[in-house]
Amino acid sequence: MEITTKFLGEVKIDEQDILTFEHGLLGLEEEKKFVLLPIDADLPLAILQSVERREIGFVVAYPFAFKKDYSFEISEDDLEQLHLEKEEDVLTYSIVTMKETFQDSTINLLAPLIINLDKKCGKQIVLQDSKSYPLRYPMQSLEGSAK
Repeated sequence: MEITTKFLGEVKIDEQDILTFEHGLLGLEEEKKFVLLPIDADLPLAILQSVERREIGFVVAYPFAFKKDYSFEISEDDLEQLHLEKEEDVLTYSIVTMKETFQDSTINLLAPLIINLDKKCGKQIVLQDSKSYPLRYPMQSLEGSAK
C-alpha cells in the first residue's frame, strides 16, 4: 500500500510492517497504526509515521546510541500488553525534537517507544526516573552503539 508521509512524501509500505499502538502515543491516543521508515542505514534514526494521517510523523532515534548507559525495566503489565516473550523481539526508540541544528536537537528519554517486532505492536511508556532520563536529553554526540 502507498501512504503519504510527513517527511518523505509518498512511500510504499507492506501492510505486514504496520505497528499497532493499542493505546496510541502520549497526547495522540487515537492514533494506533504506525510504520517505521528508515532514514539511512548508517544512522540510528528513523521516522515513525502514522499510516492514517500524513501530518503525524516523528523522527525517532535509537536511544542507546546517544546515552550508552540508558536502561530501564519494563513492568509486568507492559510486558503483557506488548505480548513480549523474548528480549530479542524488543526494539526501543525515543522521539526526537529536531531543532535548527542536530546538535541543538533533543531526545525524549523519559517516554521511550517499546516495540515488539514479532507481534508488530508497540507502546509508549513513561519512566519514573526523570533525573537520569530527561524529557529533553541533548543529542550532541553519539555515545553508544546503534547495534
